[in-house]
Amino acid sequence: MPKKIVFICVENSCRSQIAEGLARHRGGENFTVYSAGSKPGKRVDPDAVEVMREIGIDISLHKPKGFSELPACDFDYVVTVGCNDTCPFLPAIKHIEWHIDDPKGKGIEYFRKTRDEIKYKIEQLINELNT
Repeated sequence: MPKKIVFICVENSCRSQIAEGLARHRGGENFTVYSAGSKPGKRVDPDAVEVMREIGIDISLHKPKGFSELPACDFDYVVTVGCNDTCPFLPAIKHIEWHIDDPKGKGIEYFRKTRDEIKYKIEQLINELNT
């Protein structure tokens, strides 16, 4: 049975969308991946879409989602990617907190740095879960 992972942040428009895209791409059939935000934005940030496109992952059809749009299930892993105190508790076997600065409004180079940082953490997480 695939492990269920959800990535959460505030707007679900940058970091958690990047994490969802990377985890889906890298995790394959072993993982069911979601993302959501405590205060969903209106759209996925175009810079997030661009930096993912640069590495061959299309998140252009992703939409920011709130927690009420997640399936009613117990997740195996809840990963917060920088929402501080604004993310509610979601039931999970394990909670992981990644302190990743919000790239919103900081330019495409900062988005690339953020993408690469998240990519590294996704690789570590997937390797851990596959062992």
